[in-house]
Amino acid sequence: MVTVDSNEAFSLRIVRDLGDYPEHELDLCLFIPGELSLTPELISERAFYHQAFHVNRTYHSQVQLEPLVRSRLVQRIAKQQDRPTSEYRLSLSLYAFQYVTAMEQEVGRILRERPENMREALAELLDLSATIIRRLRRGSPKDDAMRRYYTNIDNYLSWFSEQQFLRLAAELEFAADEQDIREVLLRVARREAKYRVEHEYNSERVNADSTRMSNKMRLLRRLIEFPVTLRRVGQELGNIEERFVKAGVAAVVMTAVSFAVLRARDTLGDITAVFIGAVALLYAVREVFKDDIRQKLWLWLRKGRPKWRHQYIDPNNESMVGKSLEWIDFKQFADLPDTIQKARKANTPQRGETILHYRSWSKMLTSRFLSGYATTRETVILDLEVLSPLLEQSTYPIYRQDGNEVVKDIVEKRSVLNLVIRERWSDREDIQRWKVVLNRNGIVETEAID
Repeated sequence: MVTVDSNEAFSLRIVRDLGDYPEHELDLCLFIPGELSLTPELISERAFYHQAFHVNRTYHSQVQLEPLVRSRLVQRIAKQQDRPTSEYRLSLSLYAFQYVTAMEQEVGRILRERPENMREALAELLDLSATIIRRLRRGSPKDDAMRRYYTNIDNYLSWFSEQQFLRLAAELEFAADEQDIREVLLRVARREAKYRVEHEYNSERVNADSTRMSNKMRLLRRLIEFPVTLRRVGQELGNIEERFVKAGVAAVVMTAVSFAVLRARDTLGDITAVFIGAVALLYAVREVFKDDIRQKLWLWLRKGRPKWRHQYIDPNNESMVGKSLEWIDFKQFADLPDTIQKARKANTPQRGETILHYRSWSKMLTSRFLSGYATTRETVILDLEVLSPLLEQSTYPIYRQDGNEVVKDIVEKRSVLNLVIRERWSDREDIQRWKVVLNRNGIVETEAID
């Protein structure tokens, strides 16, 4: 299951749950309209990869709206109050992270689907949220070191819950007979804000400044995520081969030039102006063709082979729990897999598109995961700001008829990118296409296409 949404101005967040399959494959094809004139010479595959792709994986549980094995984990937290601080911190972070990710999923689902039984969905969300937070606060530690960590976690969860309920109240459309449930959302949000003030979790300056509050909560979110986020250690492949290719081509070209110089001397005799001119011409030819030969040979040797290798390290015990290989290339439409070609085809013919194909293969060692986890979640942040210099900031008029009047509307120029994502596990395959609308200021709209 893949979800795609706009993360920030130019960023797309692509989230997929990897399930309990040991091996996974992902194909991500970005179809960039020809009007942007993107070429490999303008932005290379390597530059696009480092600037636009940011990948991380976290432990994940399929349990929705409840922390991992909730009752057992809460009991573990309570028992670990007289154990090493590191164990307590890990359990508390697991609890908070599971709540945060589940809440984000459910709130996003409600906003996307607008369920018919809105009252029941929101009532269940409010009840489960209150239960989870109440169980956490029931086990407040007395040790100073643990208390400080607990305070940070409780502070973030309170602020996060308030933000989610305010978001629902602001973005959902409530019918006349549903205003009471909206008032409940606002009342719970006010209660959490009052709770933080009563416990003096944040200074008056932070409470009065939304930017300061946001920055502080971002740091607390990283504190929660650290124990469950796998560290990604990467290695670019082919560096040694590239050196050998460079040395080999230089040796061959120099041998050919030296042989040609010796033949020229035998033919022309002693060193003369003609001989010097011939040698200069040979060396000029060498400089012209050496880099071209090396580049073509290098592309031929690396064609179809992975360009990066990564390992995923559990930060709690420093063990390797997974590995992956990654490819990225500019492709022609005819070179894409048939299923991706079929998914991309639309009613309107597309001409001159630049196609960027990112592919990854991974294998996770589930037997080494943290206790209670059997799967991971991958988040790919695709930062399209690399394309912003190519976007035009312009407007143009559109005319329409309103009765007997002609109305002139000024509209901005936008570019439409197509994103096709294919997942494969074992003998299963899932493929989906999205339209991404951009202007010079960022992503305007993201829409899934059937």
